[in-house]
Amino acid sequence: MGRVTPTVLTIAGSDSGGGAGIQADLKAFARCGVHGTSAITAITAQNTVAVTAVHAVPPEIVLAQVRAVLSDIGVDAVKVGMLGTAEVTLAVAAALDELPAGTPVVVDPVMVSESGASLLAADARRALIEEILPRASVLTPNLPEARALAGRGDGPANAHAEPGRRAGEERADPDEDAEAESLARTVLALGPRAVVLTGGHRARAVDLFVARDGDGAAVEIEGARHADGAAHGSGCTHSSVLAAQLALGYSPLQAARIARELAAAAVGGGLRDIGAGPGPVDILGLERLRGD
Repeated sequence: MGRVTPTVLTIAGSDSGGGAGIQADLKAFARCGVHGTSAITAITAQNTVAVTAVHAVPPEIVLAQVRAVLSDIGVDAVKVGMLGTAEVTLAVAAALDELPAGTPVVVDPVMVSESGASLLAADARRALIEEILPRASVLTPNLPEARALAGRGDGPANAHAEPGRRAGEERADPDEDAEAESLARTVLALGPRAVVLTGGHRARAVDLFVARDGDGAAVEIEGARHADGAAHGSGCTHSSVLAAQLALGYSPLQAARIARELAAAAVGGGLRDIGAGPGPVDILGLERLRGD
């Protein structure tokens, strides 16, 4: 009997606080009904307040983890998150070349933690752009990350803060809307087949989808903003849900719509009582599971 349970591999860093990284990815996969596997690129000593230490996993061990999964379990989609170093980035690029042809790859260009710690070395950024982006089926940057990838600035210290973090009235900003579409198309030209520019840093919490296929039109994906929610791990959750939906057979645009909805709900129901800093998102609905 062949395997019927979809499997998704996350290649990313570990968050000891359980809010982001591998831990967030596996929870998102479970929420979507797919089996999650992992290849850890870095071990972080992290909580809701700070990242106090980072240990990069040797590149050969990263590659070995991927090969172990491929040789026995297989994959229906891959999510790439924190890479950390140029050496690990190159190892991940090599690993992606060993995937079965046509395997969807979602790349979340993790550069900075929620607490402001740098998670991508300067030389690794070039490797990310040159080696990983051309191998991506869908790239999911936020606004500061897109600016950095496009060479239009490094972004603020909280460049990986995600949907729901910005309070205030939703309002249109024509200049920002134009910049967002320009950035999405500039990043698309770096090689990914589609880009979802997430809306957490925009005046309107609207994701923007552009792709090489189709008519080339930019598609807005609207959704709720939860300014009073808990957003630690929301970027990881969004990209992991998107990868899971691709594994389930949805198109990139359909997957992006579902990811926007579930990530926003995870922020809105986030665990504000966990830790002294921004609490983690709750993709599983722990309160409901407890019966509270």
